[in-house]
Amino acid sequence: MHISVKCYATLKSYQPENSQSFSLDDGATLSDLLGRLGLPSDEVKVAFVNGKHADRGRRLQDGDHVALFPAVGGG
Repeated sequence: MHISVKCYATLKSYQPENSQSFSLDDGATLSDLLGRLGLPSDEVKVAFVNGKHADRGRRLQDGDHVALFPAVGGG
């Protein structure tokens, strides 16, 4: 299957070159994606799949749009 992946802020260096058509095995989870990207799981604080908050066990489907965010600070 193919998904699109967007990594924001400090995670940007993990964004794959083929981010608009990133290949994953059928049945892969959000956690599997993080592993494939080499992204430490504790660095991702918020993940969205197709615009909705998703946990790491979420199974991805062909055509999904994934957005990954680190912790955001400020004040």
